[in-house]
Amino acid sequence: MSEKIWFITGASRGFGRVWTEAALARGDRVAATARDASSIADLSERYGDAILPLQLDVTDGAAVRRAVDEAHRRFSRLDVVLNNAGYALVGAIEEIGEDDLQAEFDTNVFGMLRVIQAALPYLREQERGRIVSVSSVAGLVANPIAGAYNMSKWAVEAMHEALASEVMSFGVRVTLVEPGAYATDFASATSLKISEGINAYAELRQHAFAAGAKMSFGDPQATPEALFAIVDSPEPPLRFFLGTEGMPVVGAAYAARLAEWAAWKELSDAAQGVPSARQMASP
Repeated sequence: MSEKIWFITGASRGFGRVWTEAALARGDRVAATARDASSIADLSERYGDAILPLQLDVTDGAAVRRAVDEAHRRFSRLDVVLNNAGYALVGAIEEIGEDDLQAEFDTNVFGMLRVIQAALPYLREQERGRIVSVSSVAGLVANPIAGAYNMSKWAVEAMHEALASEVMSFGVRVTLVEPGAYATDFASATSLKISEGINAYAELRQHAFAAGAKMSFGDPQATPEALFAIVDSPEPPLRFFLGTEGMPVVGAAYAARLAEWAAWKELSDAAQGVPSARQMASP
């Protein structure tokens, strides 16, 4: 296996830190970005020129382009573009502030878009490369109090599904990594923002937090081999569950959706009407 060149956002903590260290440890080279570059300075001491630490806030489009360009100048190519930066806004839909929701999308959705758009010209020119972005089980199933985060990750899912079909002919492959609950610092103040509460939702919020506390959290240190298997595969999946939570949760949700659609199928079909000859001839 030849070494890979990675561009990783959100490399200072959580999955980003674990995967950056694992990639370096296996002999790959990494352009590692973080809002505070000093948080990954220790990796430069350990891995020297194999790592390019870059300060980056993915909400700054010009900074994203500069960081991607600098990584390409340093390493001459990009093999894996790993979008990991993100955070969760927590609150009932009625509680969410518009400015807070826009900020959530600016990082979780537009941040990914900026990185992808900056990297794609290099990947297309190379005629190969991987775009791997961190979504979530929450990008497939929505839950109370997590609606804002769900919205952002559902948008991420749609963006990458379209992207995968657009760039396949260029030799670029796209994978969405969909983790369940893991014992990262995702629930810390730097990764979680809680909307100002409305009393009517206090009990629902309490139940949601209590249920979250009872979940079985995966070990982030167990994940690198799965990630490497994905990026090293000649035919990687578009979607990949990280951990055991995704399949049963999403499987049950999809089965319920199909059953509901089927139950209302007769009414749905009736709403189609009878197309006119002119309508049927339209392109």
